[in-house]
Amino acid sequence: AYGIAIIAVAIATLIRLASDTYLPGGLPFITYFGAVAAATLLGGFGPGTAAAVLSALVAWFVFFPPPLQFVLTGSQVLALSFFILFSMLLVAIITALNHAIDRSLALEESLDIEIERCRRAERDSRRLAAIVESSDDAIIAKDLDGIITSWNKGAERLYGYTAEEVVGQPVTILIPADRRDEEPTILERLRRGERIDHYETVRQRKDGTLVDISLTVSPIIEADGTIIGASKIAREISERKRAAEQKDILIREMSHRVKNAFAVMGGVVAMSARAVAIPEAMARDIQDRLAALTRAHDLTHPGIIDSQTTTAEPTSFHGLVRAIFAPFLESEVAERLTIEGPDIPIAEKSVTGLALLIHELATNAVKCGCLSSTRGSVHLELSVNDGQLAARWVEAGGPVINGAPQHQGFGSMLARRIVTGQFGGQLMYDWKPEGLVVSLSIPVERLAN
Repeated sequence: AYGIAIIAVAIATLIRLASDTYLPGGLPFITYFGAVAAATLLGGFGPGTAAAVLSALVAWFVFFPPPLQFVLTGSQVLALSFFILFSMLLVAIITALNHAIDRSLALEESLDIEIERCRRAERDSRRLAAIVESSDDAIIAKDLDGIITSWNKGAERLYGYTAEEVVGQPVTILIPADRRDEEPTILERLRRGERIDHYETVRQRKDGTLVDISLTVSPIIEADGTIIGASKIAREISERKRAAEQKDILIREMSHRVKNAFAVMGGVVAMSARAVAIPEAMARDIQDRLAALTRAHDLTHPGIIDSQTTTAEPTSFHGLVRAIFAPFLESEVAERLTIEGPDIPIAEKSVTGLALLIHELATNAVKCGCLSSTRGSVHLELSVNDGQLAARWVEAGGPVINGAPQHQGFGSMLARRIVTGQFGGQLMYDWKPEGLVVSLSIPVERLAN
């Protein structure tokens, strides 16, 4: 950098020498102000100061009379002092300008960086807003007082409210009355900065219906660390819960059916033993009964035992009942099972549910009801009034019944779900000492269509 000062002074000296004939002798410093300015601009304060001092020395030695001697008069000392003073003032001004220019450039660069950062933040914000708005999940923001501040389309689809209806409203409009105690606990945890991992709960839609959801709650934190609210992400899990319930029911039904199968096989063996004395004949009788039982079971679960089995044509109520009873009674069906009333046609889609119901009643009768006794019988009364099929199942001749069971078994629960859920009917049990009476009411159109 100081080489710049030397070069600038040398150039200024050469120019001064070249123009000596044109410049009066009283202007020895005229070209050196440019050298000082150039050295300061290019090198800074240090080279500028060096250029000022070096210029004074060269001018004194070369251009002050007598030349090439370091002799000064009073006026020359004064001139030299003024030159150095003005040169240092020039150096100071140029240095200040340099600093101002540097700060301006740095500020401009910083401003460009900040503008770019703001643009990126804006793009990210728009992108995040688009993601939130288009999400299938319900995403809601609220402040620490529980007031809703934002509401996306997923929330609109899940809860039924538009953003205009709920923004500014308390979030408790989504919480059922029996779960209002959840919100104070959530707000307290949020104020402590805690994140609430997803948990399953129930919320209320605009129309008043309840919906099962999985909910995650996270605090919204400002750049300075201040918690200003919370975001809630809710996902409907009604279908998942229904699938889990169906799975549980299927597992329990399978367990129930396996236990029933062993109990029914024991009853088949006992009935065959009473009817046949010869072992070979007894074996054939058991085989025939088990084959009939398999055919009846395929009515309740089409295709499970035989993938080729289908219910191609609608059957009738009488025919379905006799087909299911055949494995238990065989030749005794006509004597121990009586059916009275109209024979209602049953559509294909209704066969499985109705067969499950009758099969449940029949197996219970064989295991512990009237058909567990050689003198027991079942009488089925059917009637149709105002589009409703009324069926009355009456057991007689079995063990004495000492009141209703203390606990409802899976079979009874399944029978009730079939009647009320699939067929939209009613089912009642009357546990009389002389035998069970089951009353059933089903819309005819639900059986025939």
